[in-house]
Amino acid sequence: MKTATGNFPLGWRRRNFRWEQDTASMIAWALENNLEVIDLGQDADKDARAVIDAGLRVGSADLCVWQAMMSPDAGERRAAVAENADYIQRCVDAGVKTFFICMIPQDPARPRSENFAWMVESYGELRATFEANDAYLVIEGWPGPGSLVCTPETYRAFIQQVGSDNMGVNYDPSHLLRMGIDPIRFLKEFVGHVFHVHGKDCMNIDENLYQYGNLQEATFAKGYKYGGMNWRYTIPGHGLSDWKIILGILRDSGYAGCVSIELEDHYYDDTETEQKQGVLQGVKFLAGS
Repeated sequence: MKTATGNFPLGWRRRNFRWEQDTASMIAWALENNLEVIDLGQDADKDARAVIDAGLRVGSADLCVWQAMMSPDAGERRAAVAENADYIQRCVDAGVKTFFICMIPQDPARPRSENFAWMVESYGELRATFEANDAYLVIEGWPGPGSLVCTPETYRAFIQQVGSDNMGVNYDPSHLLRMGIDPIRFLKEFVGHVFHVHGKDCMNIDENLYQYGNLQEATFAKGYKYGGMNWRYTIPGHGLSDWKIILGILRDSGYAGCVSIELEDHYYDDTETEQKQGVLQGVKFLAGS
């Protein structure tokens, strides 16, 4: 199954829900539902070959070491670079080309500029591995505690300072909307560095913004899974993004990747049936976009 605009292959990001833990069964479900892509986690060196041999595509694979790449300890950083380099090579040998990361430092309490410098140093050392294997790093802009790359300022600085055409963006409009950043303007600026796309969206809830504001937790009301009091992540079609415009920009830029549903939605989370329905409804919406 592919998007109507751009003809990009569609699938989803494996989150290790119970039904996803049996790789063969997960692959069979993907094939039964005409899905073409599965994003894998830190087990891609083991599972990628089965996915690819089934005729599917690995959209991305998580790097195996994250926070230690930004450790205050130089020896720990070097060890993390070496471990990731070995893992990337094993995954590339299995057919994987795109690697996913969120830039979360080991110690978010340290000055951001200090953590950022260690990040640039570590990924600068990993650069040769990506370039030698024609592989790509994609950074998701999840704005978690201490996250170092999630805004235009920090994406721009990372790309300039590391200086590799093989390191760029996992485009996910949901995080940008949550932060109040225009996702279309962001895409237009960074589209040449986008190597993977998450099919995920965000809804801002104006009534709750009035009731609870945005600086304190609610005293009595409960928030959403995958959200706060006045916003929540959604599947495509249930949020604010104009996916026809997004997919058109990607098409016109020559984007050659895929779109993977990242299922983080309050209403499609509790049961296997709901989770599968969330993936398929998100895919169906994008297939018509």
